[in-house]
Amino acid sequence: MNVQKQRNIEVLSHTDQGGRADGLQIMVTDGYAYVAHMFSGGFSVLDVRDPRNPKTVRHVPAPPNTWSIHLQQHEDLLLVINAVDLFKLYTDESEYYGGNIGDSYHRIPKNYAAGLRVYDISKRDEPREIGFMPVEGLGLHRIWYVGGRYAYVSAHVDGYIDYIFMVIDMSDPTKPVEVGRWALPGMNAAAGETPSWGADQRYALHHGLEANGIVYSAWRDGGLVLLDVKDPTKPEMLSHLNWNPPFGGGTHSCLPLPNRGLVVVADEAVADECADGVKYTWVVDVRDPRHPVTISTFPTPDEDDYATLGGHFGPHNLHENRPGSFQSDTLIFATYQNAGVRVFDISNQFRPEEVAYFVPGPPEKMFDTRPNRPKVAHSADVFVDPNGVMYLSDWNCGLYILEYKG
Repeated sequence: MNVQKQRNIEVLSHTDQGGRADGLQIMVTDGYAYVAHMFSGGFSVLDVRDPRNPKTVRHVPAPPNTWSIHLQQHEDLLLVINAVDLFKLYTDESEYYGGNIGDSYHRIPKNYAAGLRVYDISKRDEPREIGFMPVEGLGLHRIWYVGGRYAYVSAHVDGYIDYIFMVIDMSDPTKPVEVGRWALPGMNAAAGETPSWGADQRYALHHGLEANGIVYSAWRDGGLVLLDVKDPTKPEMLSHLNWNPPFGGGTHSCLPLPNRGLVVVADEAVADECADGVKYTWVVDVRDPRHPVTISTFPTPDEDDYATLGGHFGPHNLHENRPGSFQSDTLIFATYQNAGVRVFDISNQFRPEEVAYFVPGPPEKMFDTRPNRPKVAHSADVFVDPNGVMYLSDWNCGLYILEYKG
């Protein structure tokens, strides 16, 4: 295994996931990890009952030209997105991140899958597809599902310029069905709406997490939106907070901490060597959900000159505090792309402190299919189990299984 640097984190093991070392979102349950692939397609199942000796037991391929990069697990269900593989259409990242993906229809192949795929994982190492909900459009991007009747997704559907918010009824997992949707004003082109933002801005839902009837959602250059979903068929906006401009946008991930009236919000770095500016992870006071207020930012990693290292430097994903995983109102686990995974203590919400980090070394093999990508870490997602064991994915470096020692 290739380790660049670490603090207060022990490496338990590393795996190339059966020769598919590219990964994105991770779910872990009952000693099995489900890892979505960024470039290899589909997802893999790993036996991690012994976290020091992980074993890849199965790969479930995606349909041709299809992303299955995000997934959610609850009890015996695994929900997996299907969308057109946009990185096959955009080799220049500035095109993907810098405009509406609805403008890309002329590039799209005829054979791809778009929608929500549902698997029965009652046999943890043998996912069995039991349902599929197609959508007319480019497909889904991310999901939030922790059981119950509803899943909350970002979806591109015909008529909208980019990804919007959608509610899916999962009461019959073999037949998921849309029951509600919401979009920022200006996104519904089919209804004659036009954007009020610039052509170089991308207003699009990345995803949202629900807590106590409120979805905390990240809209890329559109900022943070709090949605009331007490009636899931009629989502209503409670508030909209956008710090872009003057900051660089790319709002990506939200982690509500309802017991403290806070939400942690990460802005994604989307350009090499900080060409889009230094991005931040924000702490937002949402005690009054109609009047959110930013109160602090996480410290930016500085033990190395990550901004000039190559690739992306800055926030990406946050450990989601899911039921059955490690849950904390004070410890936040966050991926920072070429700066690996970081752990922050926000006991004092006005002065977050970094308490641990782990940075993989350069990948041994590049799985990123796009030309001229720098050979550096691109840590993508982190899942933390109840014992503090961390599962860290990377676009090229494989899966690291770590233990937080704080």
